[in-house]
Amino acid sequence: MPAPKKTHRRSLLVTSAALLSTALTAPTALAAPKPSDSPSASPSVTPPASMSTVGGARLGQPGTQVNLASGVPVLPKDVTARSWIVADAESGQVLAAHNAHWRLAPASTLKMLFADTLLPKFPSTLKHKVAPADLAGIGAGSSMVGIKEDETYTVHDLWLGVFLRSGNDAVHVLSAMNGGLEPTVREMNEHAEELQAFDTHVVTPDGYDAEGQVSSAYDLTLIARSGLQKKDFRAYCSTVSAKFPGETKKDKKGKTVRKSFEIQNTNRLLAGDLDLPVYQGIAGVKNGNTTNAGATFTGVAERGGKVLLVTVMNPEKHEHNEVYKETARLFDWGFKAAGKVQPVGELVPPRSAVRAGAEPGGEPSGQAGGTGDGTAGTGAKPVASAPAAHGSSGVGVALGIAGGVLVLLAGGAFLVNRRWPLPDLVRRRTRP
Repeated sequence: MPAPKKTHRRSLLVTSAALLSTALTAPTALAAPKPSDSPSASPSVTPPASMSTVGGARLGQPGTQVNLASGVPVLPKDVTARSWIVADAESGQVLAAHNAHWRLAPASTLKMLFADTLLPKFPSTLKHKVAPADLAGIGAGSSMVGIKEDETYTVHDLWLGVFLRSGNDAVHVLSAMNGGLEPTVREMNEHAEELQAFDTHVVTPDGYDAEGQVSSAYDLTLIARSGLQKKDFRAYCSTVSAKFPGETKKDKKGKTVRKSFEIQNTNRLLAGDLDLPVYQGIAGVKNGNTTNAGATFTGVAERGGKVLLVTVMNPEKHEHNEVYKETARLFDWGFKAAGKVQPVGELVPPRSAVRAGAEPGGEPSGQAGGTGDGTAGTGAKPVASAPAAHGSSGVGVALGIAGGVLVLLAGGAFLVNRRWPLPDLVRRRTRP
């Protein structure tokens, strides 16, 4: 299948003074209710009548928000999620949403915030010997990658465990390296504030159900968008399978050996399943599932020069892989609607980008080029998209998203010249 055509950079001039004022005053005027005033991890089945309006007034309204007009495809009818959002990853336009700011339990999608907060801190080659205290306090029934006490792992290994197997054990070890759970949670909450993800309150860094731990489809999309600007984040979340170090043992000859075992990404749009093909153009991001949260998922995909982000939280239909099936339907709609539908809101930039642009001669936020050393793909199998509709084999196309976002504020107008992700840098590889 031929590589996609290069697409030109986009420039979007979005309304000025009111939007700028909104972005600057969001922490006080538009923040969601305090965690103590909001639903716990077991929310009611009815969204609150009043929600945050970060990103636009319509995003704070309950129910489905979309501007249907001539030429705009109708939204899929079989989407049962309590909350969802479809957004253009480059322009930040929200194409459609349903209860976008409803504060719900996020499950392991919260690991996106954990990664976006901690990834820049440790080089991937750094080694750490796991102490028993590192694995203390992991919740019963947690997803695990299989980390063992007194074994040594690289940071690269640990991040593979976080992204592919959603390993709470890997999260706890990285948190221990960061000074413990308490400072890690504090830093995650601070980073959520920086991203203007005001619906989000972190209690546990791994997303395990906890009283007062909430996020929203809007916030998870903001968080994913921030994380995807980091090269190593993109590489980890798009990895289908990899080798993970096992336990050190003695073989039959008495020789000490440490074999590896294969782990596969639990994102079913990325890895596929018996009743679910790999989604064409998928490139991440993160899934989650707990008793209180139900199934949650945020994904990013590219098709025809368009890059979309979709978040789906807690489908009421409890069929196998339902969260992925509903995400795929929303992706399909988004790719058909992109360029035709008028947006109902936007994904706001980080507060630092707003402040930098508001200052005379201010420069954009410094995360555009991606942080980390980008070595996540070493020894790991890359993401592969589904074969074309008329394809005759299982050979697919790998999508590697790269690039940065440039945010400029000038003359009271919010000028966005986005080069992230860059479809012209898509790399095509044979699916393993």
